[in-house]
Amino acid sequence: MSGVYARRIAVLAASAALAATTGLLTAPSAQAAMPTPIAASTARTYLSQLTVKAEGSSSGYSRDKFPHWITQSGACNTREVVLKRDGTNVTQNSSCAATSGSWYSPYDGATWTAASDVDIDHMVPLAEAWRSGASSWTTTQRQAYANDLTRPQLIAVTDNVNQSKGDKDPASWMPPRAAYKCTYVRAWVHVKHYYNLSVDPAEKSALQSALSGC
Repeated sequence: MSGVYARRIAVLAASAALAATTGLLTAPSAQAAMPTPIAASTARTYLSQLTVKAEGSSSGYSRDKFPHWITQSGACNTREVVLKRDGTNVTQNSSCAATSGSWYSPYDGATWTAASDVDIDHMVPLAEAWRSGASSWTTTQRQAYANDLTRPQLIAVTDNVNQSKGDKDPASWMPPRAAYKCTYVRAWVHVKHYYNLSVDPAEKSALQSALSGC
């Protein structure tokens, strides 16, 4: 990977180490939303800078190669941090598990009151990342990607909607709620650009089409 990417990973690792040493009091504060993605104009520029090539193979892929839901602070792992961040009036027990609250899923407009009905979606799925360049990363780099709370990469959504998305890119799947599609493609391009992941021709065309209406 490039020196710039290596430095980004080093910063992420340092931030995680700092969070681990400072404990629960400095856990990420509730934002009630994932980090705001780049503007549509920036997304169009970034999309033009991405490498376009046929999607790579899934050979060798395993979710285990992207260690996720790692401890972020105290007893809280990445999933629990995102549930707290994206929910409303979320309460957690001593193990950091969400015991009450509500979660609005921007993908489909549904609201849930049980954390078990909510998945944490990787905006650019792990398998998609693997086929777009992450197969050559180190495990440390893939772990940083799978637990990235700084980019618009993790979001709490309805579980079966997330399952219908699977590892599809925007040429094959878009959020069923039309009002969220602009945010979705801006976030997708934001993540792919930051991590220097490629796009295939159909994916780029779908992103261009969606962004033209944003």
